[in-house]
Amino acid sequence: MKSIIPLIAALVLPALSADTKPNILVILSDDQGYADVGFNGSKDIPTPHLDALAKSGLRCTSGYVTHPFCSPTRAALMTGRYQQRFGHENNPVYKPNDATEGLPLTEKLLPQSLTEAGWQTGWIGKWHLGATPAHAPWKRGFAECFGFIGGGHQFINWQPKNEEYNISLVRDGQPSDVPEHLTARFGTEAAAFIGRHTDAPWFLYLAFNAPHSPQQPTPEELAKFSGIQDPQRRKYAAQISLMDQAIGQTIEKLDATGQRQRTLVFFFTDNGGPLPSACSNAPLRGGKGQVYEGGVRVPFVVSWPGTLPAGKDFAAPVSSLDVYATSLALAGVPMPTDVPHDGVNLIPYLKGENTNAPHPQLFWRTGGGLAHAIREGNWKLVRLKDKPAELYDLAVDIGEALDLATTKPEVVTHLVAALDAWNKELIPPVFSGLAGQQKAH
Repeated sequence: MKSIIPLIAALVLPALSADTKPNILVILSDDQGYADVGFNGSKDIPTPHLDALAKSGLRCTSGYVTHPFCSPTRAALMTGRYQQRFGHENNPVYKPNDATEGLPLTEKLLPQSLTEAGWQTGWIGKWHLGATPAHAPWKRGFAECFGFIGGGHQFINWQPKNEEYNISLVRDGQPSDVPEHLTARFGTEAAAFIGRHTDAPWFLYLAFNAPHSPQQPTPEELAKFSGIQDPQRRKYAAQISLMDQAIGQTIEKLDATGQRQRTLVFFFTDNGGPLPSACSNAPLRGGKGQVYEGGVRVPFVVSWPGTLPAGKDFAAPVSSLDVYATSLALAGVPMPTDVPHDGVNLIPYLKGENTNAPHPQLFWRTGGGLAHAIREGNWKLVRLKDKPAELYDLAVDIGEALDLATTKPEVVTHLVAALDAWNKELIPPVFSGLAGQQKAH
């Protein structure tokens, strides 16, 4: 009998391994303030579905994105690389005939690798990674697609035409209809994708454009927030509420199809909320476009019931870069070695198997060098062009109010050296895009 046990194991274990590979759902919101979600303390904007998601997993209290505005963050998410390594440092202009305005075609994206590993792949929502046919999501690894290609869009009652914010929605490359409300439709489409794929593992990138401007909630949802005096915040709150409901519909479909415990879910926003606006990034300093915490630290949740702890906080810094490495690890795909990658597989850290910090250092750069920042442990150094470096201790000063640069010169020297070494690995922006106009997106 002993002689046939290895043979039986060899025949059975591979099938078991394939069956247990998880689905991966990445949910991205757009321009949502750090404080504008219930699990981060919002009192005037209820987000019950996002709060439930946070309770089912880990709230990453030092969750970061790689850039303080839209498109560069998405480029890093899709590649697992700091976007400055390949020059995607600005928001591309919507130009369907300009091949330079978008995520360089030399980069291999996460869905391409997952497709090769047998995953079903889907994109729903906002793209903003290039408007030429070659840059389209269905050309870059996504088998099923629904959304808009540009950097922003109307939510209701638009007349489709070839200009950003009014372009046709597309389904797998073909024009689609004008829905009653865009955010609600994204939730319906996500639930439908999940319902179609109950056997083979899948990867779904659900990228909302809510609560990005323009604020166009339904009248019914707006009426629920009549207690908010500021009319702009009232609309913004209603937009977040509609998105929360769409996310709830998506998670409920996981439950209804029996897929919740085999689905890893990420939620975060693409950058801090724009200021001044109806957003709140409290207690953080700054907002969209800035390398202070308010521009790059975001609401961030990782949930995988039965595998990861539930209802806990994870304090060590994590990054949107980590989605790539985590996904490849779960798919059994080796990390590429032809170019540098910057994310890590978060699962051992979130499970407590590895008690080290996932990232000894995290870096930021905007405008080809207009602003830099580095976080190492609790130290955060900010260096703005033509200004002295600033130093903050985030353990006691999350709002970056007390500059310690003059009292801790040795820390400044160390962090500046690390920042300069990282900067030498980068290239200048390969397209100017909307540099200087980033609030538009």
